[in-house]
Amino acid sequence: MADLGVEIDCLEGIKIVDFTQFEAGPSCTESLAWLGAEVVKIENPSVGDPGRRLQPGKPDNDPWYFHQFNANKKSLTVNLKSPRGLEIVRELLKKADVTIENMAPGTIERLGLGYDEVKKINPGIIYCQVKGFGTGSPYERNLAFDMIAQAAGGPTSVTGFSDRPPVKPGPSFGDTGTGMLMAISILGALYKRSRTGQGRRLQVAMQDAMIHYMRVPFSRTQGNGKAAPRGGGTTASQPGGLVPSALYPCKPGGPNDYVYVFCSRANADHWQRLLRVIGREDLKEDARYLTNDARSDRAAEVDELIAAWTRQHSKEDAMRIIGEAGVPAGAVFDTLELMNDTSLNERGIMQTYAHPTTGEVRMPAWPVRFDGRPIKVQPSPTLGQHTADVLGGWLGMSAGEIDGLKADGVLGN
Repeated sequence: MADLGVEIDCLEGIKIVDFTQFEAGPSCTESLAWLGAEVVKIENPSVGDPGRRLQPGKPDNDPWYFHQFNANKKSLTVNLKSPRGLEIVRELLKKADVTIENMAPGTIERLGLGYDEVKKINPGIIYCQVKGFGTGSPYERNLAFDMIAQAAGGPTSVTGFSDRPPVKPGPSFGDTGTGMLMAISILGALYKRSRTGQGRRLQVAMQDAMIHYMRVPFSRTQGNGKAAPRGGGTTASQPGGLVPSALYPCKPGGPNDYVYVFCSRANADHWQRLLRVIGREDLKEDARYLTNDARSDRAAEVDELIAAWTRQHSKEDAMRIIGEAGVPAGAVFDTLELMNDTSLNERGIMQTYAHPTTGEVRMPAWPVRFDGRPIKVQPSPTLGQHTADVLGGWLGMSAGEIDGLKADGVLGN
C-alpha cells in the first residue's frame, strides 16, 4: 500500500459538528475533512450512523459502504435523548465553525438544535441542512434517498432508451451530487465569514440539486418547448442526433466490453479521423456520410461501419487507438476494473489503507490534486473512537469525567 497522498491543511482549524448519516450529508463533510477540517461525527452510542449497518440494531455489518463516505473523520458517541448529552453537544456547537444535518424533516428541531436555537449560542456558525425536498415544496415532509431525488429532479427521465421505461442512473448523483453542492456553498460561507464574522444558514434539497444537474436537458426544452427525451447510454446512434454517438461492441464480448465513440458537431475532422482509424478512408468524400445530417439519416449504417472495426479490438485497444487519432472515445470500465487499475492506484485516485477492524480498504480519493499530489485518505472512524479525544480537546474534559459520563449512559463506550 504505497503512501502517495498528502495531508491538506486548507481548512486547518475549522471545526465541524456533523449530524449527517448515510450519504448525502456524509459525502459533504468527508470532502471538507479531506481538505483539513476537523469533522466530528455525532453518532448514536449503540448503533451509530445507519450507514454502518444492514440490519437494525447491528452496527458495522456493512462497513464497506460506511468507509466510502466517512474517511478522515472523528466519531463521538453521545446520547441525544439525555439532557446531559444534549448539553455536551450544545457546548461543542458553541465552538464549531460549521454544523450540518440531514435527519428526517423536523428531527433536529425536536431535539432543540434547530437553527434559531443554535444561532443564539453561536451567531457566527454556518448551519447547514440537507433534505429531500425544499422548504415550501408540497413534498417538504417526505423522506428521500438517492433514487427518489433522481426521479423527482429529472435525471431518471432522460436516462435509458427512448422507447422503454426510464432508468435510474447508476452513480448516486442524488446523494453525493447534493453533498458536493453543499460543500462548495460552505466554503463560500466560510470565506465570507472570515472577513465579516457573519454566520449563515444553508439549505439544499436533493430534488433541487438534481434540477441543477439537468441544465443541458432544460436548455433543449427551452429551445423546443418539449420534454427532453431519453437518448443517452444507448448502443445505437439516434437518428436526428449526433452520429456517431453510441456504444460499440468490442472483443471478447463481455457485459461491459464496449467503447463509446463520439464525433462532435463542432469538429468535422473527428469523422475524417475516425474513418482513417477504421480503415475506411474510401468514404472520406462520400456525400452519404460527409455531414452529421447525412450520417443521421443513415445512423444504423454508420454504427455498423464502426462496430465492424471495434469487434476486432478489445475496449482498451479501441479507446487507445481511436483516442490517439484525436477522436473522443471511452471504454466502459466496470467497478472491479477501475478498482484494480494500475494507473489509478499509482496516481492516488484509488487509494488503499489499513482499517483497524476491516483490514485492507480500497476506495476513491478526492480527485483534485494539490501541487501535483492527491489528498491522503485516512481510515473511517470506528464507532466512538474519538469520544475522549474530542471532548478533551474541544471542552477540556478530564479522563475521569468522560469515564463517568460513559458509566451514566450519556456517552458510548
